[in-house]
Amino acid sequence: MSLNEYPPIASYALLGDCHSSALVSREGSIDWCCFRRFDSRPVFAAILDRVKGGHFRIAPTDPFTVTRRYIEGTNVLETRFETDGGVIVLTDFLTVESPHRSGPEHTHPYEQLIRLIRCESGSVEIEKHFSPRFEYGLTRPRVLVREPDRAIVFGGADALVLQTDIGLDQTDISDERIRTTLRAGDERYVVLTHVDPPDLDGIRVEHDVIGRRYRETLEYWRAWSGRCRYDGPWRDQILRSALVLKALTYDPTGAIVAAPTTSLPEQIGGVRNWDYRYTWLRDAALHLRALFRLGYIDEAHAFMQWLQRTAAGTAENLQVLYGVGGERMVPEIELGHLEGYRGSAPVRIGNGAVDQFQLDMYGELMDTVWLYHRNGGEIDEPFWQFLCSVVSVVADCWREPDRGIWELRGEPRELVASKLFAWLAVDRGIRLAKDSGFAADLERWEALREEIRDWIETNGVDPATNAFRQSPETDEPDASLLLIPLTGFLPGDDPRVLATIRRVEERLMEDCLVRRYLTDDGLPGGEGAFVICTFWMVGALAKAGEVERATELFENMLGHANDLGLLSEEVDPETGDLLGNFPQAFSHLGLIQAAMNLREASRRSG
Repeated sequence: MSLNEYPPIASYALLGDCHSSALVSREGSIDWCCFRRFDSRPVFAAILDRVKGGHFRIAPTDPFTVTRRYIEGTNVLETRFETDGGVIVLTDFLTVESPHRSGPEHTHPYEQLIRLIRCESGSVEIEKHFSPRFEYGLTRPRVLVREPDRAIVFGGADALVLQTDIGLDQTDISDERIRTTLRAGDERYVVLTHVDPPDLDGIRVEHDVIGRRYRETLEYWRAWSGRCRYDGPWRDQILRSALVLKALTYDPTGAIVAAPTTSLPEQIGGVRNWDYRYTWLRDAALHLRALFRLGYIDEAHAFMQWLQRTAAGTAENLQVLYGVGGERMVPEIELGHLEGYRGSAPVRIGNGAVDQFQLDMYGELMDTVWLYHRNGGEIDEPFWQFLCSVVSVVADCWREPDRGIWELRGEPRELVASKLFAWLAVDRGIRLAKDSGFAADLERWEALREEIRDWIETNGVDPATNAFRQSPETDEPDASLLLIPLTGFLPGDDPRVLATIRRVEERLMEDCLVRRYLTDDGLPGGEGAFVICTFWMVGALAKAGEVERATELFENMLGHANDLGLLSEEVDPETGDLLGNFPQAFSHLGLIQAAMNLREASRRSG
């Protein structure tokens, strides 16, 4: 593959340490890497511009075939290159300290990426191409220190210490190509340390420390995986999804980002390119449900504590998404100097949806707290008063048009799914009050809940098909309406639910993949099928008792994951290519929920 060609999104693997993230291609190239925070400035961004973005590649110089895997129960990647002359194995990981020294209270003094190269057989020439570019490709680093085995490159607020026994180019460390030949039994290493420029002096990793950090990183991930208590069908896929979610967790606060990337397109060459390196309230209930059901109680409580801190203030000031530290200001900016993945411009950082009114966020928040309460979480009086104010806000604004769960960029609409989440907010508030004994105006809340239900059942159903529709202004369906049985608004065998399933199959399903909607959303171009929508269809079919069909769809969707079990936001129904930011937490949360729904439905039918 030419260096100027973009690998398929499916060719990438995720590395993570609960602070930083990196994507490694099948060709051994790190094409995306953000140290310290998921939303920080990348030091490699070739996935967004092959020429300007920067990368770090280690691979054989001769033609090769590739197989790869995560070491079982970990986020440590092994890539096996086979050439006519021999075999080498490249092991990549972001270092994580052993479990007894890591946790939400722990702050890394620096972030470290380690690449280990081992020749298993024969003789293989490899090339190391190190080409960092800071500040989204705007800054070509300068060299501060150049030694036989160590170099420091820096620019602005970023600095990298490169240490290796492969050797260093003494002329241009910021665009370095070094070749060396390995023979059976040979081992080499590269350690890349991200530090703040004032802390450059003295950063050197001894060889024995490299081995210890490898062992500690394996120990950390294996101990974490060992806590997974799920032991049903598709356990391997569920555990991999859980490991993705853990890697996307920002350890100092407990927040979980939607994805580690920005601006991977929903259509090649299109403009639907968004920054997902933030935490959405809409993901919150799914996160908590998955964490509790898989046995990750500490992570669930840490995430809930982040949510309580972040939602501090008044209910009127709630917003759709936040930074991993709880930051409210994440303005959307276009980076015109980058061409975007395969020419898909603009590249964006920040997300303009932060300023949108989305009615669904109140329901998602209240459902999250309800799940937390059901699993033993404590709610104090001040937080209860805040939750009461959330219900009051819903009472005041639930009739207003909004941009909904899909963050439509056109004019606000009266969306049936948004009313569903308004109903959910009030319903969960009632349940919390009754179950906890907290004071609430239950008579008024119950009347409000019935009023919203009446609106949905009166205005949300298309008389011609008896199916729920996106809004009263159209007869078209919306995949988010598959959540009606999953939220408990109606049972899975209700005739309107069954009609909605059939309508979504008829209008939105293509090759067993479900699109979000077909109506205009204020943006040009198209998009692929949404992965989580297919998982919602699996759940709706399971609730309807159609377990065999649900299982078929579920396993078909699993077949669209890449060779490592990773899923993006969308899939192109025509080509099967992965689209959108990658890997996507929403997709992996959907996988976990769908598998749980299938297992429960199988037990009921059995």
